[in-house]
Amino acid sequence: MEKNLQIMKELDAVLTGHFLLSSGKHSNGYAQCAKLLMHPKKAEEVLNTVVEQVRDLKIDKVIGPAMGGIIVAYEIGRQLGVPAMFTERENDVMTLRRGFLVERGDRILITEDVITTGKSSLETIKALQVYDVEIVGLAAIVDRRGTTEFPYPVYSALKLSIDTYESENCPLCKENIPLVKPGSRKKF
Repeated sequence: MEKNLQIMKELDAVLTGHFLLSSGKHSNGYAQCAKLLMHPKKAEEVLNTVVEQVRDLKIDKVIGPAMGGIIVAYEIGRQLGVPAMFTERENDVMTLRRGFLVERGDRILITEDVITTGKSSLETIKALQVYDVEIVGLAAIVDRRGTTEFPYPVYSALKLSIDTYESENCPLCKENIPLVKPGSRKKF
């Protein structure tokens, strides 16, 4: 995992500052996995760490929530030789669309770029429950969930310990450090 951290740092994919996360929480660090995923060979190398962890799980399909899980699902599926697909929100509900099909009993690996609260992954799992599939685990480039537990095993290429704060208790806000929404460079 140390090698993966070095690759992420070389690509400026591990950032420090004051960030607004998709969960609404604030953070003093951010993993910008898009900086890794824009380099296919490096993404292949880093995600191979995850593939080696899940290779023996007899996975039938890999599914990631849009947006962060799409490329990760594709690359892990490619390396495992299994279909990769994604869920997306329709009327604020995560759904399987675009002709993607799963079958009863399929062994599914859920993928993300970064797992923090697991909200998107858990929404994807909820969307798949109607199909009576078996979720074998969650996989991500970066696991930064800290002490948050999930009812499934979590596999990752890298674990990062980054502080997360509720917006009303954020020490970075109290220090008037500009808040940045990653990917937008907009301050709030």
